[in-house]
Amino acid sequence: MSKSVSVLFVCLGNICRSPTAEGVFRKVVEDAGLADRVTIDSCGTGDWHVGKAPDTRAQAAAAKRGVDISGLRARQFQASDLNEFDYVLVMDQQNLADVERIRAGNEGTRPELFLSYGQSRHTQVPDPYYGGDQGFETVLDLINDASDGLLAQLKERLA
Repeated sequence: MSKSVSVLFVCLGNICRSPTAEGVFRKVVEDAGLADRVTIDSCGTGDWHVGKAPDTRAQAAAAKRGVDISGLRARQFQASDLNEFDYVLVMDQQNLADVERIRAGNEGTRPELFLSYGQSRHTQVPDPYYGGDQGFETVLDLINDASDGLLAQLKERLA
C-alpha cells in the first residue's frame, strides 16, 4: 500500500486565502502526479461564510493562473481536524493562535504557518479581503512559493 498524506489550509473566513491555497496546492500536486496520494482541504476559524463560495476576486485571480476554486465551499475549522490531517497550515499568526487555542490540552497535529515552507521573506499571508485586486495577486505569489516548498517535503515523506 502506498503512503498518503493529508493537508489542511486554514484562514479566517475560508473565502480568500485558504481556498486559494487549497486550489493552488491541488494543482501543484496534480501536476506532480501525486493527486491519488495527497488529500487537500481548507477551512476558516470563523463561521461567517460557511457554505459560501470563495470571494469572487479570489476566484478571478486564481482563474487567471489556471486554478479553478469556484466549486469550493467554506467550512469552519473543527477540533477533529487536528486528528484527521497530517499538516494543518495556517495563513497568519492570529489563525495560528486560534487553532492552538482549540488544540490546547489535546494531541493532534501541531499547526504551522504555511509560509514557513516558502522562500519569501514573509511569514504570513496577508488577508486581501479589504484591499484591492493586487492583494489577491500577492496572496497567489506567496502561496505558489510556499506550495513548491511544501511539495518538496511531501515528496520526501511519500518516498
